[in-house]
Amino acid sequence: MTTTAPLSIQVRRLPHAHGLPLPSYATDGAAGMDLLAAVSEPVTIQPGGRALVPTGLCVALPRGFELQVRPRSGLALKHGITLPNSPGTIDEDYRGEIGIIILNAGSAPFVIERGMRIAQGVLAPIVRGTWVEYAELEETARGAGGFGSTGTAG
Repeated sequence: MTTTAPLSIQVRRLPHAHGLPLPSYATDGAAGMDLLAAVSEPVTIQPGGRALVPTGLCVALPRGFELQVRPRSGLALKHGITLPNSPGTIDEDYRGEIGIIILNAGSAPFVIERGMRIAQGVLAPIVRGTWVEYAELEETARGAGGFGSTGTAG
């Protein structure tokens, strides 16, 4: 197996993130880095409600990469906590604070505390495309069928 050295990600820590660890991988095989809540006091999200939770971090990503922001599966399963724009994209040229939009799809209020792992960030390469217009497209067996047209049975 060939492994490559990790890419360097330049990060600026804002004052409200001081004392919190930088994002890191929980295990050697983890694809995502845990992103933490940099709140000064607990934030309660009511069922059906959402909040923008600060991380206190600004980044300069390597050229040709994005940081995908994804939900944490444990929060989703146990509490119904998800990210409504998942995966969110942090573009390589964005220099503002990373904020996590959190939705409480659960049935009870959810409290976010300082330093809580609220999302994960996955560094991903970007492939850019160019649109080429055609009068007709190649036919396939599926055609225009979508939104459940292939059924649910295995």
